[in-house]
Order: sequence, then structure tokens, then C-alpha cells
Amino acid sequence: MSWEQVYEQWANEVNLEENLKQQLTVLSQDSKQLEDAFYTPLGFGTAGMRGILGPGINRMNIYTVRQATEGLARFMDAQDPETKRRGVAIAYDSRHQSPEFAMEAAKTLAKHDIPSFVFESLRPTPELSFAVRHLNAFTGIMITASHNPAAYNGYKVYGEDGGQMPPADADALTKYVREVSNPLKVEVMSDEEVEHSGLISIIGEEVDNAYLAEMKAVTIDHELIEEMGKDLKLVYTPLHGTGKMLGEKALKQAGFEQFVLVPEQAIPDPDFTTVKSPNPEEHSAFEYAIRLGEKEGADLLIATDPDADRLGAAVRLPDGSYEVLTGNQLGAIMIQYILEAHQARKTMPANPAVLKSIVSSELPTAIAKNYGATMFNVLTGFKFIAEKIQQFEEDHSHTFMFGFEESYGYLVKPFVRDKDAIQALVLLAEVAAFYKKQGKTLYDGLQSIFETYGYYAEKTISVTMSGQEGSAKIAALMEKFRQEAPTEFAGAKVLQTEDFKKLTRTDAAGNVEALTTPPSDVLKYMLEEQGWVAIRPSGTEPKIKFYIGVKGNSQDDAEAKIAAYEASIQAITKD
Repeated sequence: MSWEQVYEQWANEVNLEENLKQQLTVLSQDSKQLEDAFYTPLGFGTAGMRGILGPGINRMNIYTVRQATEGLARFMDAQDPETKRRGVAIAYDSRHQSPEFAMEAAKTLAKHDIPSFVFESLRPTPELSFAVRHLNAFTGIMITASHNPAAYNGYKVYGEDGGQMPPADADALTKYVREVSNPLKVEVMSDEEVEHSGLISIIGEEVDNAYLAEMKAVTIDHELIEEMGKDLKLVYTPLHGTGKMLGEKALKQAGFEQFVLVPEQAIPDPDFTTVKSPNPEEHSAFEYAIRLGEKEGADLLIATDPDADRLGAAVRLPDGSYEVLTGNQLGAIMIQYILEAHQARKTMPANPAVLKSIVSSELPTAIAKNYGATMFNVLTGFKFIAEKIQQFEEDHSHTFMFGFEESYGYLVKPFVRDKDAIQALVLLAEVAAFYKKQGKTLYDGLQSIFETYGYYAEKTISVTMSGQEGSAKIAALMEKFRQEAPTEFAGAKVLQTEDFKKLTRTDAAGNVEALTTPPSDVLKYMLEEQGWVAIRPSGTEPKIKFYIGVKGNSQDDAEAKIAAYEASIQAITKD
């Protein structure tokens, strides 16, 4: 069917939800936007789906949510009856229509006689990951668009280990979803039927308490917090999202008494009215926190994104101002503290392991090596970190100590199998207390790390290419880099090229060896002087991303190398 025919199908649907019907009338006046809404189904992949709210098969609405859930239900129907009876845990964030989407998913599952466990109100993504494991559910659904702008919502599917579904299961699920050709015709259980079926259970406090009980293990040095927790001044903002409830409780439970919430941003708000983007990667997201931090004389400012799986932080500089740290810098600070604290307390396990994505900094690798820990590099996507944790538990080869991605995602303890900003919130407060006891700040701690291991710096360049035309441009750009393989960036020779789609590693002499990761559309170039460049299309947004990593003799030297590589990338992409 052409997109025009699909549009007519929606326009003529008598029972189309009233709000969507009104939006469709408005949309019909803009031919370009209308085509974008109907030209292709909303992408469903290993990270689920994410899109702009509105009518159409390429939008997030109750019908595309039903379609995705119908596919999941059919996937579960293919399992044995006992597996199917384990059901699905469902949580949602503070975005527009998140509660409605969660209940639509539950009612779709109920039509297949599949039980679901739906949180009573908004909860963080990491708690959904925990709930899948805690309830022994077969899978989980999280309604969230993470840190995207207010116009978006999304749908993430979790496996029984609490991690996002690995590629093989996700591919099987995607096949079932794609077989549901018309989202308008998916049947859901009526409210009256639901009431009598017993298939939808409402959950909340019991799971919260179980999660918070596990949170106690995140703290390493209880004596330190007992001594310094009352003095550390911390400002926390959940950026209008889900982090407040568990974040506030977790900080108090750990022993931190002098933290304050940014009042304007502690209120759930689907429009995120105080920020341009509810993304802790963005410096602008800290505007209110900095203002409050200056007033309070805060040692540390922390922000979590709307579904509380990502965390950003700003540290106080010697002049009293605040600097927002990168995800890589925060990862290095936390890894350094974890390994140092365990070594000092003689609690370091045998074969400690740290996990990170292939596009994250190499500074944590140097830190891990110094403490005798093994660094494992995995593909981007926390599900690959979760898979590795599961492997360690099964073969007892290593003990998981920490996992992170440069995009502000961290995991301290594996009772959750996804990024967990609540865990990172409590740990980072402990690290700040550690430095405060020495009369230092986290900024001082970072400088000490640089002095010890070298001045590592990284930068991510995201280029948005929206719509059908944008997707084609991204594909063409990746193909160009494969066909016209660069031999240098800013005069630094390419020593090795890793193509994670072809699963090959090729050195400058043309020698090829196989990579052992799952296939992924990523290119990575290892350069002279420990520099590197990586390129990958985003899996959840219409973007292509360029990652740069360097090691310099000083901060200025590192920044100069970053600028040179960035200029070289821009020159190549403009050709």
C-alpha cells in the first residue's frame, strides 16, 4: 500500500480516537508532514521504538502501542504456557500519554490471556528492569522516550534478565510486530472485561521497597558517609521526571542529609517547561541547578533525565562556578573510586571486571588496568553490558564492578540490568564525600586522575537527518566511509579500522582479522598517539554520531587534538 492509501485507511476509520482524529484533520493540511507520518511504520528494533506523538503509522499513539504489544503477545503465545503465565511488568514515565500507553499495552496483553503488572504511577526505567527480575516476569515494557524533547514518547521491551532484549530475541519479536499489518484492527480487552479478568495487577510500594533494599549495597564506605553525609551539600534535579521518588529516598537511606531538590523541576511535567531539552548531557539543563547551587554553596549538582536512567553532574570549580562534566569523565571518577575503595578495604574480588561501550573513553581502561581489573568493550546499548554480566554469573569468570556508556549511563550493582541513575546518584554523592573529607572537590579528583593517567578528552558530534531523506543520507554517508576508507585524520595515521557491520579488523598493511561481537553498523578508527574516531547511526533517533577520543600531554594539548580531528571529520563529510 502507498502512504496515501494508509492515510485514507486512518482518515476513514470510524472509531479512530477522537484526539487523533482532530490532529489528523490539522495534519492533512501539511502534505510533507502527512507523508512523514504515514510513509513507513515507526521503526521497531533492539531498543523498541521511539517517535513523535500523533496520528500515523510513523508516530507514537495508542494504535502503534497496540501493534507493538500485539507482536509481543504473539511472541509470548509461541512460548510454553508456564512461561507465558509469568507475564509482563509495565512502567511509564512523566511524558504525555505515558499512563494511557501503559494501560493500552496491558489490555492488549490481556486479550491474549497474558497477565501484566502495571505500576500505580510513574517509575524510573531502572525500577522496571528490577521489577522484571523481582517478579520473575517473562518480559517488561517501559513507556518512555528517555531524554528526548516533549513531543516524543517511546516503548522499550525488556527480557527476563531485566536487560533490554538481546539481538536474537529482539529480531524474533520484531518479526511478530511486523506481521501485525494494521494497527487500527488490534483488539484490546474492554475495561469491563479487565475488571473481571484478574489479568492486570497494580504494583507499587512493595517493589519500591525491594529496590531500595538492594540499593544499600551500592554504598561502599558506610563510615565515610556517616562522617561526611551531613556536611556534603548536594543539589539534585530530576528534570520533571521520575527520579524524585526513589532518588530522594535512596539519598536519605544512604545517609545524605544536606541535599536539596530544585523545586521547579521536582514536579513531573510532560512539557518540561523549565528546560529546552530534559537531557543531563546538555549544559542548559543545569541552569536552575546552578542557580540553586550558587545560593546553597553546593559541592555537587546532579541531574537525572525523565526516566532516570541517565545522570549528569556539575562540579564546583576553585572560583565557585560550576562545570558540567562529560559522561566519560563521570565514568572515570566513579571507576577510580570503586576500585580504590575496594582495594583500600581489602574487599576487591578475584577477577574484577569493568564494562564499557566501544565508543566510550579509554581513560577508564587505564584506570582498570592499574587496579588489576579487566576492561571489556561491548557494542553501544546497555543490553550488551547486561549480557556480559549474565555471562559472568553463569561461568564465574569475572566479578562485575561497574558498567558505563559515554552517553551518561552507569550501573553499579547488577540487581538492575540497565542504566541506573538512582544508583549513580548515591555513588557519586559518596565519591564527593570522599574528596570533601580531604578538603577537595570532584573537580580536584578529576585533575588528579588526569595527572596520574594522562589527559584524555572526548567529544561526540551528533548530526540530525530527519525523515525519509535523512535516513537515506545517513546510509549513504556510512557507505562512503566504507568505500573511501580514510587513512588519516588531521595528519594522524589510521593504524587499524574496525568495521562492526562486516565484523572485521584491518590494520594499515591490509591484514584482516575477525571481530567477535554481534554485527552493528559502526566504524572505528584507531589512530596514532592513542587517538580514535568512531561513526555510528543512532539506534533511537534520526542522527548520525561521530565520536572522537584523544590522549594529550596537557588539557590544552588534548583539546587541540579534538579540534583538529573534528575539522578533519567535517572536511571528509562535506566532500
